[in-house]
Amino acid sequence: MTLAVTAALGGTAGTAEAATQPSRYVALGDSYASGAGVPDQVNSACSRSNHNYPSLVNSALAPAAHTDVTCGGATTADMTTTQKNSDGPQFNALTADTDLVTLTIGGNDVGFTDIIQRCLALGVFMPNGAPCKASYTVNGRDQLASKIDATAAAFGSTLDGIRQRSPHASILMTGYPVIAPDNGADCPLTVSIAKGDAPWLRDTEKHLNAVIAAQANSHGARYVDTYTPSIGHDICQPSGVRWTEPLIANGAAPFHPNAAGQRAMAAGVIADAR
Repeated sequence: MTLAVTAALGGTAGTAEAATQPSRYVALGDSYASGAGVPDQVNSACSRSNHNYPSLVNSALAPAAHTDVTCGGATTADMTTTQKNSDGPQFNALTADTDLVTLTIGGNDVGFTDIIQRCLALGVFMPNGAPCKASYTVNGRDQLASKIDATAAAFGSTLDGIRQRSPHASILMTGYPVIAPDNGADCPLTVSIAKGDAPWLRDTEKHLNAVIAAQANSHGARYVDTYTPSIGHDICQPSGVRWTEPLIANGAAPFHPNAAGQRAMAAGVIADAR
């Protein structure tokens, strides 16, 4: 654990006093926020953990009220519509007196699960090429990159929807932590992502985070960079070092943050909730 994570989650009085104490905190988002597979799962329908980053933020900041409606599989559409197995639109948790909102969303909008499944399957047959990248390229154009760009408006509308319902809230929108190694390396003995696809997947995630950051900054929210602090803690690292789990996962859903990853995400949010 890094010093920053230790300091933010140490539970000392100084840490709690250094952060602005909200009175009503609402957590919105997908499985990276719900803590899919992280012990203990307290809502199986939404893959929600009591050690996800919203619960850690809640413990550190101690608001008078806290509502966590994060749910695995959520997209921006599920902010205003009822997601399968959920208790209703996530925006239902927002009130006029909500003064802190965290949001992690976007991966499912661009097809996170399908991307991972496709890249793993294609990598088995062409481990030294870039078959997944090729499959998303049409007439020389990266269709996945185009889809990310096209999703930007949905991010902006989501942030505007939060502001309309909670006009006085500080909105913290997180990016996604490292999945594939930041240096572009692959690890064929751990996951079957092809050698040429590993740097492309890294760049695709960075592109998604850049779009999220741009929309946050232009819609009155603060962007929380969870990628940079997680460099070196990718799926190719051994257990105890990695913050995101590979296909054969231990303590989290595959390709999702484990308990250490959730602590790191919480540290970034806490540092920005000042």
